[in-house]
Amino acid sequence: MNAVEQLCPNCGLCCDSTLFADVELRKGDDAKKLEKLGLSLHRKGKKKIAFAQPCACFDGKFCKIYADRPKRCRLFECGLLKKVGADEITTAAALKKISAAKVLREKVKDLLRSSGQRDEQLALTKRYTQIMSEPIDLADDTAADCRGELMMAVNDLMQTLQNDFLR
Repeated sequence: MNAVEQLCPNCGLCCDSTLFADVELRKGDDAKKLEKLGLSLHRKGKKKIAFAQPCACFDGKFCKIYADRPKRCRLFECGLLKKVGADEITTAAALKKISAAKVLREKVKDLLRSSGQRDEQLALTKRYTQIMSEPIDLADDTAADCRGELMMAVNDLMQTLQNDFLR
C-alpha cells in the first residue's frame, strides 16, 4: 500500500477546508464537467474560477470524483506525503501527525460553535474571520475568554499545518 492509500483516507485536511478555503481551477480543467459532478464553482477575481471548501465531493474519507478531480487536486501533495515518499518519516509517524492535527481542528470547530459560528459549510478560516470581526464586550468574561481560547487554538492549528502539511 502506498503513502496516498494509507494517509489520505485518514486525513482529508486538504478537502475539508482545514488547509484551504477554496481551490482554483487550472488550465485544462473542464468547469462544466466539474459542475455536473457536483462542484459549486464561483468567480475569484476577474479571470479565476474556484470551488469552495469544504469540497462538496469529499465524503469525509474519499473524493467522490477522484478519477475526474481538478488538476490542482491531482497535483497537490502535502508535506507529510512528501516526507513519507522521501523516507524522512514513517507512515506511522505521519498518521500520528494527522491525528494530532485533527484534534486541533476539532478544538477550533468546537470553539467556533461555542462562539455562535455553526455554519459547517463555510471554510474554517472564513468561520474564524467572521467570529473575530464581530465586536466583543470585554466586560463579558466568558465571551472574552472564549475568544482568547479560540485565537490560541487557531494559532496552534496553523503552526501544525505550516510545519507538517504545507511544506
